Amino acid sequence: MPNTYSQIYIQVVFAVKGRENLISRNNREELHKYITGIIQKRDQKMLSIFCMPNHSHILIGLKPSISVSDLVRDIKAGSSNFINEQKWINGKFSWQEGFGAFSYSRSQIDNVIKYILNQEEHHKTVSFKDEYIDFLKKFEIEYDEKYLFDWAEEQVAPTELLNK
Repeated sequence: MPNTYSQIYIQVVFAVKGRENLISRNNREELHKYITGIIQKRDQKMLSIFCMPNHSHILIGLKPSISVSDLVRDIKAGSSNFINEQKWINGKFSWQEGFGAFSYSRSQIDNVIKYILNQEEHHKTVSFKDEYIDFLKKFEIEYDEKYLFDWAEEQVAPTELLNK
């Protein structure tokens, strides 16, 4: 779009269906590359990504030519199909419905990138549920607990996959 200028930075967070630990360390880098390809194919800018065994964080430089919902739909559908085609798990992989989208200013980007890349260390002491609710509170987003992700019994660190 000529003469359209923007600076939109969005961190997207979404969870594996049932909050199961299904993304192994062995497959993480390949999944990161695949999701990056989806984002780039939609003419958006990947700034940072990290997939934990049971959820993902992605920081995107978003152009106003696409809605966040459409991009996240494409990321989740495409990556689910990819994981299933690769047969990384027994059964069918899918992401939970919904996602979180949090906006940042340019001055915050370096800190958000570091935060995303430090997910393994962060989740040694903070559960995903606590992290996600903290985001909602920090960004002053009203929410109803019954519409949040389906939370599995929360363990602080999904250690069985962190070291694989």
